[in-house]
Amino acid sequence: MSTATTTPEAGKVAGTASGPLRGTVWLVWRRHRAALLTGILVTLAACALFSYQRIGLMEYLGTKTAGLGSSGDDFRIRFGGTFEADIQFLEAVPLIVAAFLGAPLISSELERGTLQLVTTQSVSRGRWLASTLAVPLTLVAACTLLLSLVFRWLWLPGHELIVSGDWLNSGPFDATGPVLVAKTLFVTACGIALGKLIKRMIPAMVATAFTVVVVNVIWSDKVRPKLGTLHNLTYPINGESPGVPRGAIQMDDWVATADGRLFGFSTCVGDAKPEACRASKGIVNHVTQYYNFDQMPGMQWLGAGILLALTALVLAFVVWRATRRPL
Repeated sequence: MSTATTTPEAGKVAGTASGPLRGTVWLVWRRHRAALLTGILVTLAACALFSYQRIGLMEYLGTKTAGLGSSGDDFRIRFGGTFEADIQFLEAVPLIVAAFLGAPLISSELERGTLQLVTTQSVSRGRWLASTLAVPLTLVAACTLLLSLVFRWLWLPGHELIVSGDWLNSGPFDATGPVLVAKTLFVTACGIALGKLIKRMIPAMVATAFTVVVVNVIWSDKVRPKLGTLHNLTYPINGESPGVPRGAIQMDDWVATADGRLFGFSTCVGDAKPEACRASKGIVNHVTQYYNFDQMPGMQWLGAGILLALTALVLAFVVWRATRRPL
């Protein structure tokens, strides 16, 4: 026996909605259209802003007084705040999307009881779940991909001056290429899973925000610095460093023996006779470890692959939980 009370959305699930959207896809869009449209509009506005900023950047880099070999003081005065704001916005995107789209996606339906109503119509739970996950995640992937591509187009010409050339730790690594897409999808999937488990929208949003903070800490401290193979620059202990290659990111400094055994940079510094101390340990070289700029794409794709694999696992859990457990 079917229920006698329906909502307009539920009544059109079977495919009677007009326009290019049909069935559960139309239903998911209608239920979450405010958040989805906001995301699309913000994406387009940000891309337009990045494009406008690139005009000023290229004009600056094209002048005779500017150049990538300059100290960068004038660049920081003119563009430092702009790029810091851009990067902060892009770094906030995963948190915003996860908390305000991912967490409410299922939890709001469970809290209001609309999910039970939808599944009494001519819609299977699997069909509803497929549309509920596919529609927003596809738009998230498309919007973050567009943001990352346009920002990379803006950032690349002046990358040695922007945030002092630190592409690994100061934002560009996560804001360009596939990492922004993969990280946003992962934390959004985490938000969806938390919403399914908690079943209340506001607590799920709070838990998701906390989860994103934890993910960012682990990503920044434990994962990102280890995505590539470090290069070693070795020079005599009393010699002058030749400097890492242009665009490289210096990661660590060591002292080392002739056969390559590494010791902490401060080894023997506090000893009464540091030279004798180093001689007793066989320390004869300084070693600087760094990542080359040309390693960035490979490191980004490796990191994105890890995040996407985790995303698939989280979504598999959501599907299992939704299809095997009571709503």
